[in-house]
Amino acid sequence: MVLQRLLVLGSLVKQIVVVDDHSSDGTAAVVDSMVQQDARIELVRRAQNGGKTRAIDTALKLATGAIVIIQDADLEYSPQDIPAVIAPILRGEADVVYGSRFLARDAARVTYFYHYLANKLLTFTSNMLTNRNMSDIETCYKAFRRDVIVPLELTSHGYGMEVEITALVSRTTARLYEVPISYQARSYDEGKKIGVWDGIMALYYIAHYNLIAPHSAAGKAYIRQVNETLSR
Repeated sequence: MVLQRLLVLGSLVKQIVVVDDHSSDGTAAVVDSMVQQDARIELVRRAQNGGKTRAIDTALKLATGAIVIIQDADLEYSPQDIPAVIAPILRGEADVVYGSRFLARDAARVTYFYHYLANKLLTFTSNMLTNRNMSDIETCYKAFRRDVIVPLELTSHGYGMEVEITALVSRTTARLYEVPISYQARSYDEGKKIGVWDGIMALYYIAHYNLIAPHSAAGKAYIRQVNETLSR
């Protein structure tokens, strides 16, 4: 279970916010039992299913730690990699760190070629507009100094947060790093849900959050706030 793997990290973990996105599989009951055993775990139950972006937005509003990292529940990403992902921030070298699946540091499960191709296309298109040389914008493991990510009001849907965060953070003066991580992909038979429509929406979001959102009142306010914070 992912919570047990996170708790093994000991004092490195100060808070775990679990968002139950209106599931029907008994997840909430299992997490609730663990809340009673460890005060670092917080459970939030959403009244209706809103997808990954809404779940992450809910969690970010409750984050209190100096460093915030996103963790999916399906263990495609190993919590053992978290110390390496946040290390550049702890050393004072970075403000944002992405764990890249394409700079693999360990065994990686061979998975769908079309997923790989789509990821490369989305990352390449994003890089064209952000002028960053990233290798994996769709990765789950994104770690941030709290004052870089918490002020961002996520407005996308589904898996759009991956693009939205990358586009807007790239407009700030935040120092962005990548580190290699291991990756154990699931198959569709094992419950993987991302599909063609998600890829099409990602292309739309890349255009919107790079060409329009940074020039909106909310986008300008976010960029200005982060830049002022980082300049202190």
